[in-house]
Amino acid sequence: MSDTLVIIPTYNEKENIEKIIRKVFSLPKEFDILIVEDNSPDGTADIVKRLIKEFPGRLFIEERKGKLGLGTAYIHGFKWALERDYKYVNEMDADFSHNPDDLIRLYNALAKEGFDVSIGSRYIKGVNVVNWPMGRILMSYFASMYVRIVTGIPVRDTTAGFVCWSREVLENIDLDKIKFIGYAFQIEMKFTAWKLGYKIKEVDVIFTDRTEGTSKMSGGIFKEAIFGVLQLKIRSIFKKPKRLKG
Repeated sequence: MSDTLVIIPTYNEKENIEKIIRKVFSLPKEFDILIVEDNSPDGTADIVKRLIKEFPGRLFIEERKGKLGLGTAYIHGFKWALERDYKYVNEMDADFSHNPDDLIRLYNALAKEGFDVSIGSRYIKGVNVVNWPMGRILMSYFASMYVRIVTGIPVRDTTAGFVCWSREVLENIDLDKIKFIGYAFQIEMKFTAWKLGYKIKEVDVIFTDRTEGTSKMSGGIFKEAIFGVLQLKIRSIFKKPKRLKG
């Protein structure tokens, strides 16, 4: 068993799932993979189950009854990881928008540099995004700027979904109290870790939009992020997060 788990939520990812699994397993650092599968009608789960026979003890699947939201998928994966002995837990998309090679850099930021959270950031050196229309780039960039202004969090890419968490951080966040299920989930997790005093590092990455399969992005996801930030800020004023383990 590896010391690091990569959680990959899936819904209709038959075009990508085998390729992303094989790529992660080809890396020089060993990672385990948990697929959190939301009852894809395209047969994604069947592909994963076939590969589990090839990678026993390294590849796992948790099947859910339907499309329940990105945030709940990661919460499910975090709890699964905490029931086992993983020291580090990664979030990653199935569609190669996150380069699997960068998993090692995110891991090193924690294991070798002593940070508690590492974020694959699109916005350290300008805007490192490939194949996005300009409107989407501007929406994402200014959404992150808005989050920084409202919350004060010193993170440039607050909506990033390519993240490595130390076990200690996940043990000390009350996962049952994380409210949001879309991209506001990403903001809430980072904001909570920061308010708890954990050290966060942004790692410069290039984000490449999917070339196969269908995007799950929508305007509603960004609306949740925009209005969710105000709720986060107000809640933090009246009730400061506390570490569960002191």
